[in-house]
Amino acid sequence: MIEQVKKYLVQLQENICSDLESLDGRAIFKKDRWTKGDGSGSGITSVICDGNVFEKGGVNFSIVQGNKMPNSATALRPELEGRKYTALGISLVIHPLNPYVPTVHLNVRFFVAEKPGKETIWWFGGGFDLTPFYGFDEDAIHWHTTAKKACLSFGEKVYSKYKKCCDDYFYLEHRNEQRGIGGLFFDDLNKGGFDSCFEFTKSVGDHFTEAYLPIVIKRKDNPYGKKERNFQLYRRGRYVEFNLIYDRGTLFGLQSGGRTESILMSMPPEVKWSYQFQVEKDSEEEKLYNYYLKPKEWIK
Repeated sequence: MIEQVKKYLVQLQENICSDLESLDGRAIFKKDRWTKGDGSGSGITSVICDGNVFEKGGVNFSIVQGNKMPNSATALRPELEGRKYTALGISLVIHPLNPYVPTVHLNVRFFVAEKPGKETIWWFGGGFDLTPFYGFDEDAIHWHTTAKKACLSFGEKVYSKYKKCCDDYFYLEHRNEQRGIGGLFFDDLNKGGFDSCFEFTKSVGDHFTEAYLPIVIKRKDNPYGKKERNFQLYRRGRYVEFNLIYDRGTLFGLQSGGRTESILMSMPPEVKWSYQFQVEKDSEEEKLYNYYLKPKEWIK
């Protein structure tokens, strides 16, 4: 199972990096192949910086092993306590330069947890979500239409289920805010057997560029000024807060002794926090809070 998933993930990483490089037109991904000194993990960290379109982004593959599941995993699943594990996945975060192009996140992962004399436990997880600074209905509709398309072959209710999971997960409780306009989020997926779960995970990964790139192409040349840039930098702070406080992948990586440079590649290159920042009444910035950052059914 691990070799099948690894082969797919490495190819997915190559495909996404190639598509993003072609769209940017200037910057290319720097690929850093690494192996932990104790042999407990390896990966390919691919980072793009200072491009025409993408200010910073990372598309990372990693595979790690350990003798004890971190607290971030066992807190929700105590049956994993004391098991050896292998975890592999792709983690992607892209921070565009133009404030009218949304930040985006993708993650697809596979876990295997083993214990002598016990049945092996395995599961898939992942999804993708969109974080705009300036919202457009047509972009949100396209994003969710493609997310639903990724789910259609696996049941009529799959999109609705994982769309709600995404809204629930990407929520900053301390701010009482959604991180963005959602997408798909699934975890602990093993029902129906390995082949079915793997096919669904591949469908999510394979639909990512179809969901995101048309939005980038449409918005990357929108004119903007200092006001829009400052709002982008301020809102990026929410991204940092979520990743460091709530994100299971970040917490798992840090708690398991993962490669910190790769784990924190999701951080934006520039960000600011402003004390008691206020948006103008009836502005596009206010509309982001009052309309786009409210969970809603974007498609039928």
